[in-house]
Amino acid sequence: MDSIKDRFITHIHALQDQICTALEQTDGRAVFREDRWERPGGGGGITRVIADGAVFEKGGVNTSVVSGELPPAMKEHLKAAHNRFMAAGLSLVLHPVNPYVPTVHANWRFFELYDAEGRTADAWFGGGSDLTPYYIFPEDGEHFHRTLKEAMDPFDKEYYPMFKKHCDEYFINRHRGDEARGIGGVFYDYLRGDLAHLLSFQLANGHAFLPAYLPIVEKRKNLPYGEREQWWQEYRRGRYVEFNLVHDRGTLFGLKTNGRIESILMSLPPRARWAYDYQPETGSPEALLLEYLKPRQWIP
Repeated sequence: MDSIKDRFITHIHALQDQICTALEQTDGRAVFREDRWERPGGGGGITRVIADGAVFEKGGVNTSVVSGELPPAMKEHLKAAHNRFMAAGLSLVLHPVNPYVPTVHANWRFFELYDAEGRTADAWFGGGSDLTPYYIFPEDGEHFHRTLKEAMDPFDKEYYPMFKKHCDEYFINRHRGDEARGIGGVFYDYLRGDLAHLLSFQLANGHAFLPAYLPIVEKRKNLPYGEREQWWQEYRRGRYVEFNLVHDRGTLFGLKTNGRIESILMSLPPRARWAYDYQPETGSPEALLLEYLKPRQWIP
């Protein structure tokens, strides 16, 4: 019988294919470019990037299975007793053309640590999905959160509220006065225990991504917009860049373990801007978004 690791690796490669096919169909013009790469020290991955599409300005859907020795800084960060590791995961970020379509991020991963004899000493799952709109449509936020909740409830009804809270606490630009990156979703890490149960949970979360996101894209991708909306989109993308380069654990892990730079920085948008002390006009749609960048209950 295949190990949990092998089953998860098979799953992320199949899910990568499924998500890329669906996104190409939604875009209607652009297709993914694929790069297969090897990591010095062990393992490698499949990077797929879409760009200059009718719907997606830039995005990536990446899988990786890497292994080797943890650098001392990462060993200390993980409080690991061993330094041999294996990390497998799927990570995606999509930056749409239309400012009324939200950016989305998702990641599902599995991590193992090995002792000196090569035996598994520790293992855990992590992951989640979160939404970063530029203009707020409350019904979109409710749909996204409800779809994630419905994927989690069959495993434990406490999962969604707990992991939503984790997401609200994680995707925060602390240096910006605790301003959230977006309207959240779910986030979890270091899930240990019954790995077969957790694998099923992880698979359910991965399969919930397309139903959570694509209906929002279809509703918003043809809305008219102009220079004002595009300027605001680029300004808010600047906040996205700040979070990923300053706070994001996945980005920092990749940079500190000799990861592939092109794949790690795939998450950054093609265009972003920063303006000194900009404040949106009171009562404007842009100001309304800022009211939603704080924890709230999305499901009545």
